[in-house]
Amino acid sequence: MGYTLIITEKPQAAKQIANALSDGSAKMIKRGGAYYFEFTRNGRKHFCVPAVGHLFILDTINTNGWNYPVFDLEWVPTHTKKDLKWTEKYYQNIQELAKKADDFIDAADYDTEGEVLLFNILKFICNKNDAKRMKFSTLTKSDIVDAYENVFDHIDFGQAEAGLTRHYLDAFWGFNTTRALTKSLNDFLHKGFTVVSTGRVQGPTLAILTKREIDIRNFKPTPFWVLELKALKEDHIIPATYEKERILDKNEAKRIFEACKNKDAKVKDIQTKKYNQLPPTPFDTTTLQTESYRCFGFSPTQTLSIAESLYTHGYISYPRTSSQKLPPKIGYKLILSSLGRMKFFEKEAALLLKKNVLRPKEGIKEDPAHPAIFPTAQTPNFDKLSQQEKKVYELVVRRFLATFGDAAVRESMKVVLDVNNHNFIANGVQTLSPGWTELYGRFVELKEETLPELKMEEILKVKELKMSEKKTQPPARYSQASVLKEMEKKELGTKATRASILQTLYDRGYIKGKSIEVTKFGEQVIKVLEEYSPKVISEELTRKFEEEMEMVNKLEKKREEVVEDAKNLLTDVMKDFKDNEKRIGEELSKAYITFKQDQKRIGVCPKCEKDLTIIVSRKSGKRFVGCSGYKDGCDFSTPLPQTGSITTTDKKCQTCGYPIIHLRFKGRRMIVTCINMKCPTKENLNNEKTKENSNNNSKENSS
Repeated sequence: MGYTLIITEKPQAAKQIANALSDGSAKMIKRGGAYYFEFTRNGRKHFCVPAVGHLFILDTINTNGWNYPVFDLEWVPTHTKKDLKWTEKYYQNIQELAKKADDFIDAADYDTEGEVLLFNILKFICNKNDAKRMKFSTLTKSDIVDAYENVFDHIDFGQAEAGLTRHYLDAFWGFNTTRALTKSLNDFLHKGFTVVSTGRVQGPTLAILTKREIDIRNFKPTPFWVLELKALKEDHIIPATYEKERILDKNEAKRIFEACKNKDAKVKDIQTKKYNQLPPTPFDTTTLQTESYRCFGFSPTQTLSIAESLYTHGYISYPRTSSQKLPPKIGYKLILSSLGRMKFFEKEAALLLKKNVLRPKEGIKEDPAHPAIFPTAQTPNFDKLSQQEKKVYELVVRRFLATFGDAAVRESMKVVLDVNNHNFIANGVQTLSPGWTELYGRFVELKEETLPELKMEEILKVKELKMSEKKTQPPARYSQASVLKEMEKKELGTKATRASILQTLYDRGYIKGKSIEVTKFGEQVIKVLEEYSPKVISEELTRKFEEEMEMVNKLEKKREEVVEDAKNLLTDVMKDFKDNEKRIGEELSKAYITFKQDQKRIGVCPKCEKDLTIIVSRKSGKRFVGCSGYKDGCDFSTPLPQTGSITTTDKKCQTCGYPIIHLRFKGRRMIVTCINMKCPTKENLNNEKTKENSNNNSKENSS
């Protein structure tokens, strides 16, 4: 007799689903280093087996070295790749359980990636073209049971086809453009081997960052002068600025300054205005990432990883969504009641539960698959969360609470001060009624500048008057948060891929720093693409394919049409590369050699003031910092961490004076540290690591 086989995207999801559908009685079966679950529901045997993300990837057929163009692709199991060999045990468990199953349920995350993942598993492992589909936005018991009881008869073929289209387009772009750049560079260098990558979204994104880099470099600052004063009302200091904020003529500024010197200020005009500051909208993926970056400095990739962990444990809803909607069916009161049992949110939840009507402030963006991100009624044991999970969970909860809050009532005040017939402006703003800001707590970012009560014609003593020379500033560099917003605005990538694309640019050495700076090598890659293959970095072309993929999702266009169109386009693009390989290689090589030298240079030796560089020992293979003056007798050296990517900076440690480096680990916050292993700051870093490891161990033991 057959049984029902439920296939999930990740092991933790399988555990949640099996326990929910069996009322906690599911039996865990370990096989080959992985596990799956067995239980009975409604008299029928069920197995719930996890994948571990994608079990198939697109690869080239008959690779023929690094030649291009290449369009013959096939789906191959991930475990055929050396670094993904460990996924084989998950593949084998599904393969074994599929043999006797007569009922298949797709329980992957409900989005295009989840649908592609399960579509391939069904096709290549289970020999099936279809399955039933559970759709859920949280991994809580109630949502899982509801998704099971109301299972759809078919997978979402629109999502599957759109996802497959994306994979083929990205593979075509990635394989071919990367091969073209890589071959051009390595054929010219004739030593070593370096991969130079770009892609369908990676190229336009790097082009945006490069344009900003060039704008900053070419910016010509213009001097201007500012007049500021501090007036006194009893013990209250009132800052004010001359009405013409930028005075371009120094003589004019000096004349006004002299005219106002040692003069009192008279209150000439007072304007007050009350207004409502509306609550924030619920989190979609991008706003969660940008707010997490603002509040904690977490990278977009890191935030998504933390949110994913909270989701798979059932504490928040699905974090990959573009929606700003919170439908009533999620159960506002139930969630608030559950949050109210946590001491951290008890007061705020109680406040909202007193309201006659609960109506969240929603944004305009919608997602057909999932609502906005919200905390579930399945609350965590806060002490068992890691420090990072605590922060992101609190942020999600407080944002959810804030959306139900009343508008904050604010009052702005503009005061015109007359100083010897010259107007100075003082601006104030204060909160009269906190409304939603009480609920958002420490994450509120509202300016408060309270001015004292003033009367018309009132005379105020001027405590200080100053004239300052300033210069216009170049455009600000993008942060990781602001570039995500720019990508979303320009429709580059998806909510699920933008963070990883940005991370790839860091990993390739094209960009560096929190305040994003494009390296010389990154600039040269864009310069080459602009000159020889501008279509590769075309925003319009990327958007065109995004629109066509949406048409595939709606079953309004065939995948094959879009893929064929891309092949024809890339064939022309690759011809341009072929015709200019030598020139491209020559131009890239100059920037690459300089880039590699800069990468190795860490700073100035504290002993002899020559260059410190990163050296890899030929004997041990370990990396360390050594001095370029070793031939002249300098013996300075210091060890380096053996894992993680290192980015050099021009900064020195304020505590010990040694050079500072950025140490980056995948999925974790970047560490800023100096190379001095005896620096007192290292003790603080080690204490933080010990605390984080302790929290992670506690969490693993409780899973």
